[in-house]
Amino acid sequence: MNERSARRLGRLTEALARGGTLRLSEAARLCGVSEMTIRRDLSAGDGGLTLIGGHLVRADDPRYAPLYDLATQQDRQAEAKQRLCEVAARHIEDGDTLFVDCGTTLMPLVSGLDQERSLTVVTYALNVANALSRLPGVRLVLLGGVYHPSSQTFASDDIVARLSRLGINKAFITAAGVHAKKGVSCFHFHEVAPKQAAIACATQRLLVADDSKAGIIRPAYFATLDDFDVVITGPESGLETTAGRPQIIVA
Repeated sequence: MNERSARRLGRLTEALARGGTLRLSEAARLCGVSEMTIRRDLSAGDGGLTLIGGHLVRADDPRYAPLYDLATQQDRQAEAKQRLCEVAARHIEDGDTLFVDCGTTLMPLVSGLDQERSLTVVTYALNVANALSRLPGVRLVLLGGVYHPSSQTFASDDIVARLSRLGINKAFITAAGVHAKKGVSCFHFHEVAPKQAAIACATQRLLVADDSKAGIIRPAYFATLDDFDVVITGPESGLETTAGRPQIIVA
């Protein structure tokens, strides 16, 4: 992010210091730029501000934290997610059965898989399944149920039992909040069961989360950091590398 973008985001953050919202058009006028420029600034930023329904809000404002829309998250932290997924991909071996979590963080991992690679991938996320369906070497297991459009995920009462019957080598888990003391959390309570079930049955558990998730607590808690074997994160996460569990990999 360049200096001018940082100054604009600083001005907008100051404008929202006492909470509330700011229309995208108002933010553009305040900074003297186009709405598209503000969108680009937000995409390149650290996640402190977010755009919900055409309004800018602070990401840590509890009045708006429960809201999540996958489409608005698609381009946020894109470069960071790419770096994290390049590291995550090194843990995949031919013949693996993988659990791939929902959201946008792991989409570079999915899109970067070799088309002819022999893998079985289990997911409950429609965007992940759509990308995997184009890879002829991948056997796709989509866990169905009631569809939740905001996160493009499915939920059902038997999802835990179905996951427990599968032999998963590696579970790649995402999160909306990663707090050293308060644990790992997400926006939606219906995501807790599949995340916890995958963690419970996988041989290796890998958490993939960019810096913008660090120090954040979201409504739906699902794990402690110690529940993971590997945490792949960015240099500003504040998580310390230790000799014990989990292994922290900075990308």
